[in-house]
Amino acid sequence: MVQKYQSPIRVYKHPFELVMVAYEKRFPTCPQIPVFLGSEVLRESRSADGAVHVVERSCRLRVEAPRLLRKIAGVEHVVFVQRNVLNWKERTLFIEAHNETFASRVVVKENCSYRVHPENEDWTCFEQSASLDIRSFFGFESALEKIAMRQYTANVKRGKEVIEHYLNELISQGTSHIPRWTPALAREEDAPSQAGQREPDSLEVCGPSSAQDLAPESVSTDGDKLDADYIERCLGHLTPMQESCLVQLRRWLQETHKGKIPKDEHILRFLRARDFHLDRAREMLCQSLSWRKQHQVDLLLETWRPPALLEEFYAGGWHYQDIDGRPLYILRLGHMDTKGLMKAVGEEVLLRHILSVNEEGQKRCEGNTKQFGRPISSWTCLVDLEGLSLRHLWRPGVKALLRMIEVVEGNYPETLGRLLIVRAPRVFPVLWTLISPFINENTRQKFLIYSGSNYQGPGGLVDYLDKDVIPDFLGGECLCNVPEGGLVPKSLYLTEEDQENEDQLWQWRETYHSASVLRGAPHEVTVEILERESVITWDFDILRGDVVFSLYHAKQASMPGPREPGARASGQLMDRGWALGANFSCVEAPLICREGESIQGSHVTRWPGIYLLQWQMHSPPAHVACSLPGVEDVLTALHSPGPRCKLLYYYEVLASEDFRGSMSSLESCTSRFSQLSAATSSSSAPSHSSSLVSRKAPAQTGLSNKGNSLSAVTGMPRLGLASDPRLHPVRTPITVILTMHLGRSMDAVSF
Repeated sequence: MVQKYQSPIRVYKHPFELVMVAYEKRFPTCPQIPVFLGSEVLRESRSADGAVHVVERSCRLRVEAPRLLRKIAGVEHVVFVQRNVLNWKERTLFIEAHNETFASRVVVKENCSYRVHPENEDWTCFEQSASLDIRSFFGFESALEKIAMRQYTANVKRGKEVIEHYLNELISQGTSHIPRWTPALAREEDAPSQAGQREPDSLEVCGPSSAQDLAPESVSTDGDKLDADYIERCLGHLTPMQESCLVQLRRWLQETHKGKIPKDEHILRFLRARDFHLDRAREMLCQSLSWRKQHQVDLLLETWRPPALLEEFYAGGWHYQDIDGRPLYILRLGHMDTKGLMKAVGEEVLLRHILSVNEEGQKRCEGNTKQFGRPISSWTCLVDLEGLSLRHLWRPGVKALLRMIEVVEGNYPETLGRLLIVRAPRVFPVLWTLISPFINENTRQKFLIYSGSNYQGPGGLVDYLDKDVIPDFLGGECLCNVPEGGLVPKSLYLTEEDQENEDQLWQWRETYHSASVLRGAPHEVTVEILERESVITWDFDILRGDVVFSLYHAKQASMPGPREPGARASGQLMDRGWALGANFSCVEAPLICREGESIQGSHVTRWPGIYLLQWQMHSPPAHVACSLPGVEDVLTALHSPGPRCKLLYYYEVLASEDFRGSMSSLESCTSRFSQLSAATSSSSAPSHSSSLVSRKAPAQTGLSNKGNSLSAVTGMPRLGLASDPRLHPVRTPITVILTMHLGRSMDAVSF
């Protein structure tokens, strides 16, 4: 593979003639460049008027490589041939160089250019490009390539320092001005004879026009070129190879990309994200540009207006900057009802809001760069986790979060300068375990996590934020205008019909389904389980009325024929002649669910077969039984007006090994946790399976303080287990439940 190097334009703020005198002081030897052992002139010639001076030199460079490699190669130094064409009239110097040593095995080519700055004739521009092609080298091709590129880039940096050294030396000696070239007085009749008096074997002299032809294609003074001072001032310090990658990728975009060329700061982020591997950065950037065009992200800041609900309940916003001048974004995640937001506005609306935050962040970085006079390409995020609990580990919400991380990582790399996480509760390691594998390693290294009040005092926020910027809710004196979040009222949730009427982008059927339950006409979902110990998980909200939720199992469906795993159906799903305990069994005891409650649960299946999730309207206790309605009941309910219950539900089937580590059944911190009975009312053998149900009490009713305290384990307010002995005859400590689902000891989820 051919390795290439392309420098940005380096500007010497000195006249071209003075720079040329400094350049000539490098020959025949240069103590400031230790690897340069010396040079000798092979050929030299001048044009008739003295404007063009051509010199061809042989240069010896010491090989800086491991002793074994030098011994195998049999050389201690290598020889390069350099051809310089200096045109005093045009004020240009073009340099071509190639290697003579191992020319059949290794091909090195270099082109350099000195010329007058296009906007200031008293300044001089320098540009350099090179290529390395190792065809064969005794089996050490890869090692030689790395050594050669490392040595070359080190010499590039050293070369600039040497020119500046000799410029300073000339100025200190009193030489600060060299007169420009002027044509010598000569008789016109002498010009033809002088032009013809050349030695037969002399080097052909290049006039101004032919000298221009020697300029490599990359050398130009176009306004789209990058210069080193601009990079240092606006992009930050880069190594020569990093500068080369930036210049090459930018040029490639200019030549091939149809559309708006990204800003240099944006291109540089992709290079950093791929450790300046040019091909991988190019691929990542191309995918991102295609994504931006497809979703019209460039117009997002002009077109996006967040819904009023987001402005009220999304607890995030910009807040001044950190001590390094990075824009500061504050996110009060623990106070945010992520589940409520998803159900009220949809995943796509949330994603679009996150994208607008990232677009705004890039814009603020540009503004801070101008304001503080130094490159600022990333921002700081302060995340307050006070209130974070198991409700934030709701499985669809975690899925949505992982998707958002994937989109941001792929399209806004290296935009996060630092992430400060404060007041992390004991449940935080659970969330971190779920999301950290999806976060780039470079990004993870920018995380600083404080539990409790450790963020206060030395080593805490004061190391990264000015005291007058620390928000009031974290003990500072600065008033923070970020919304406080809070629970989203269920009355604002969107139903499936609402989504269709409002033409939302959210694909509802990939997450929640809406259903109506009539008296005598339950809503049912069938799931076919092919292997034992699979896990059925569910999450549903009761929007209107009271329902009874049950889970049944049958060895086979009442209707023959193929059935897709996880198939959804409603109505009479099992033969009305089947008897409870004979043809089917109730594997989870009926659970009464009141209007406004959120229920989460899971069931580890013991047998393959057909499982039925059923929601039926709640009747007086005498009518609540583990039985399925008959056809007559269903027909009567469908044809007679009466009360109707409404719910939103989500379910998923996981392999047992996939469920380990999932916290979908431990969803709500404002919940009462309960263990359903492992026994059924009809099965002769106790069920191997168990189900944990999380119930969110309506805000107006408050929380139950009965049962065991969970605060020691979760770091949350004291909560209670539901105390209905009829529904929950078995009490399982929360530590056992966490260990069962996480597959690890509680030490793994505590600070």
